[in-house]
Amino acid sequence: MKTKDLIAKRLRREKAMERKNRNKQQAAQQRPTAASYDEEYTLPTCFPEEVLNEVKQLPTQSIPQNEVMRRRDMRNVLTFTIDPDEAKDFDDALSFQVLDTGNYQVGIHIADVTHYVAEQTALDDEAYQRGTSVYLVDRVIPMLPERLSNELCSLRPDEDKLCMSVIVEMDQHAKVLRHKICRTVIRSNYRLTYRQAQDMLDDTAISSNEKAYNELHEALRVLNGLAKQMRTNRFRQGAINFETQEVHFRLDEHNEPVDIFFHKSLDTNHLIEEFMLLANRIVATAIGKAKGDSKKATTEHSEVNQSEDHKPMVYRVHDNPDPEKIGKLSTFIKRFGLNLKVSSNSKTTHKHINALLDDCQGMPCQTLVETLTIRSMAKAVYATDNIGHYGLAFPYYTHFTSPIRRYPDMMVHRLVARYLLQSKARCRTDKDELEEACVHCSERELAAQMAERDSVKEMHARWISNHLGEEFDAIISGVTEFGLFVQLADTMTEGLVPIRTIEPHDYMQFDEENYCLIAARSGNTYTLSDKVRVRVTKVDIERKLIDFALV
Repeated sequence: MKTKDLIAKRLRREKAMERKNRNKQQAAQQRPTAASYDEEYTLPTCFPEEVLNEVKQLPTQSIPQNEVMRRRDMRNVLTFTIDPDEAKDFDDALSFQVLDTGNYQVGIHIADVTHYVAEQTALDDEAYQRGTSVYLVDRVIPMLPERLSNELCSLRPDEDKLCMSVIVEMDQHAKVLRHKICRTVIRSNYRLTYRQAQDMLDDTAISSNEKAYNELHEALRVLNGLAKQMRTNRFRQGAINFETQEVHFRLDEHNEPVDIFFHKSLDTNHLIEEFMLLANRIVATAIGKAKGDSKKATTEHSEVNQSEDHKPMVYRVHDNPDPEKIGKLSTFIKRFGLNLKVSSNSKTTHKHINALLDDCQGMPCQTLVETLTIRSMAKAVYATDNIGHYGLAFPYYTHFTSPIRRYPDMMVHRLVARYLLQSKARCRTDKDELEEACVHCSERELAAQMAERDSVKEMHARWISNHLGEEFDAIISGVTEFGLFVQLADTMTEGLVPIRTIEPHDYMQFDEENYCLIAARSGNTYTLSDKVRVRVTKVDIERKLIDFALV
């Protein structure tokens, strides 16, 4: 057979294979539109009537005096919330005061949701089934009805609110000298967005009340300094810096995307993050590391104390990465001139992973390397057996700070009340029952993440559908036997360049080991992280599929 005929036969075979693989890809990627996410991921569309009736029976905003008397009254301490612009469910607040010793008292106040939501009620059962709030691009599917999430429990300014709080005394070096976990009543003085708080830190904010402004400004300045020290210490102790860019969409009045932009983390984002991490760690340690523990179990990355009579607890755990996956990652990134040393010592591995993430900053392959590094890690889950949290380098960690939107946090609040505050309210304490709840909540978290991811894909497809025929700079983000996946440089919109369109008159060979496509006659090679110019050729919004052609 002549070479020309052989190539033609190969091209026909290639096109048939591409059609077959593309059909597989479409079947695997096919997801419902936003209106039908509920069915795909078993997301509820509304609250049952029984639940709404229970909510109607909840008390008014007025807090009885006898309840105030049972709590630490912190209504006269400077207190504020910092949240995203669009937030309505303020489930955490910070208070700040300087002590006579010169040390700082920081209150990390979390909405006392379980004061209103008792176990074995229709409201609690519904929250359990949902497991988490789901944040789609164009809407939120809340875990709790709005009267709870946005009103009764939300730490709105100038309203008395019930909280479960972690009060810490810190020195100027961010060292925690002592702490107390207790029930409180607070009154937030200010509701700030991250941007507003950052403007105050940057001295670009304007206020008509100079005294109040100066008080809040000083509190933010000190807290920001403490947070930066805590963050530095975390990374020094082995925490991995997984800070990636988040895609956001600007929607019109019809919830159609008109613009795509990236969210840049501010100092104020890190400020809140560090104090929430601190509260979660303190709570987990207070229960998990009881006094008088006689046995020590050592994991590969942490030392965890466990006693024979330790109390069952809901932990947020993150296992050590699979050595095989780390090895493959180390081999793969060499093509970009990057190195990842593989070590049996977990702390050393922490250090090398952070070095890799630093080294790839600003490189065309940055997003790809960050994504592959995250995929090489184990997934964090909820569990009753504590193995520590590898990514944060914490021997004890839990979720305590978001009970409005996460059911595990509600479980932890009840366990804190039972173990530390001598509450007699109904509460899961059986280890097997707690473990079953942990598995369920981990599954609901995964479903929410998948729905949120598909929501983002759909918005990308809707946005790009208005740009058919236009050209964009892109980077090759994936290589398969049926084509190239490319990601637009400015928006992170991803789609496929079908293999038949790359060099139509040539035979494309897929080099699986090196993640590249090679044209048999021209010798042209298309590999991961290559910069390319593409044109939008086809968009299927329902299936969230985008086709590009190389220019």
